Order: sequence, then C-alpha cells, then structure tokens
Amino acid sequence: MELTGESVAVVTGAASGIGAAMAQSFAAGGCAVVLADIDADSLAAVTEGIDGDVLAVVTDVSDAAAVEHLAEDAFARFGGVDVLCNNAGVSTFNPLIAQTLDDWRWVLGVNLWGVIHGVHTFLPRLLAQGRPAHIVNTSSLAGLASGLPQLGPYNVSKVGVVALSETLRMELAMSGAPIGVSVLCPGSTGTRIIESERNRPAHLGRRRAGKRARPSERLCARASMVQRPEVRTRWPTPCSGSPRPRPSGPPARSSISTGPRT
Repeated sequence: MELTGESVAVVTGAASGIGAAMAQSFAAGGCAVVLADIDADSLAAVTEGIDGDVLAVVTDVSDAAAVEHLAEDAFARFGGVDVLCNNAGVSTFNPLIAQTLDDWRWVLGVNLWGVIHGVHTFLPRLLAQGRPAHIVNTSSLAGLASGLPQLGPYNVSKVGVVALSETLRMELAMSGAPIGVSVLCPGSTGTRIIESERNRPAHLGRRRAGKRARPSERLCARASMVQRPEVRTRWPTPCSGSPRPRPSGPPARSSISTGPRT
C-alpha cells in the first residue's frame, strides 16, 4: 500500500526507541500520527518534537480497556487509521530460575498481550473502513532465533508475536481483505528497553532503584551476531505526497489524552 499526506498511523511504545523513530518518520512523510505509550512525560517530549498533526494518548497496552480508548480517540480525531504499529516492548534480564511469575505477567502482558489487544481492537475497525491498511507488529531477532539466555519471558513473547503475525497475514490473504501484515524483527538496537523497569507497575513487582538487572555485553554481542538471511521483512511504502492540510487559525501542535474517560 502507498501512504499519502492524508494517511494516519498509530504507533504504540512511541515515547522512545523504535516507536519514536517510527512516529517521526511517518510525520516527516506528511502522515498524521497517533502516539501511545505508558510513559506520559517521555510521550509528551516526543510529541512536542513532531511538527505535524499528532495526537498522543497515554496507554498501557497490557490493558484491553486502555487500547480500546486509544482506538476510540484515534478514530474520533482522524476518522480512520491506515497503519497500526504494535511496537511497545519490555524485558527482564534474569535466568529462568530467577524469573518470578510477576516477571512473566509483566513481559507477556506488554509484549504479547499488547499486540493481541491492538489486533483485537483495531482489526474490526480497519476491516469496516473497506480500504487498504497495514498492521506492523514488532517482534525481535529473538522471535526468529529463540533461546537467548537471560531473556526467557522476552523470547517467549517475541516468538508469539511472529506466530500471531504470520497467522493473521495468512488469514487476511485467504479472506481477500485489503489489509497487509508485517512483523519487524530487529537485532541489537539503541533503545531504552534495558531501562524497562522504569515503567513497570508496582503491583507486578517493580524492582527498587539500583536493583535492576542488566544484560551482559557478551549477551548483547551474541544477539547481534545471530543471522537469518533467508528472512525478509516487508514494510509499507513510505508516506508520500503533500502534508495533511492544517486548519486555519492558531496552530494546534498536538494534544495529549491521559486515559479512559469516566
């Protein structure tokens, strides 16, 4: 599919790393962007740095109701969505014997259930639009070459994202729906995932400051050396065309929503 200056992209995990880069790239091409992240302060900073039509929604993707709120806000503001990037991700860094049940609940809640919630909530709306759209799910090299030590819950979640994405792509193709699916599997990337604990909910066993485990340099090096040259990732055509027309009067650079309405 080809994106234009009238296209709308939704990106979760948009307050840093790959998600922030996605949002900035979409906006630079003239697309309107909806940014979602649980980190309200970082989300506001990224939003302020984007010159374009942008909506920021503070969202915990592990919460189905929060993702529903995200979709409602996106469609209410822009009338539709063309690209959904389920990108939010976290990780713990411990051997399996040391992973707690809360570690598993937290990582799977964000990395796997976050994607499930995104697909479950947005897909019916994308189908109802009756026009081409695309879903991009962020997995990892660990989704293709699982077994990296110290990353048990992360590995499991990312293999799950690959399986979900491949299944969804096949089912949509079989149905003839004009919706494509891509799964992004990056290797070692300069993100803040090593600082994931900063946004971990207290009820899921957030570690005290100074107690956060860090992956070894050897582990990071091993992850970056694993190669699967036969795997190819297909992306939607970059945004093209003129930027989205802006309303007359004082410019409204952005707006931020902080949670479900009561």
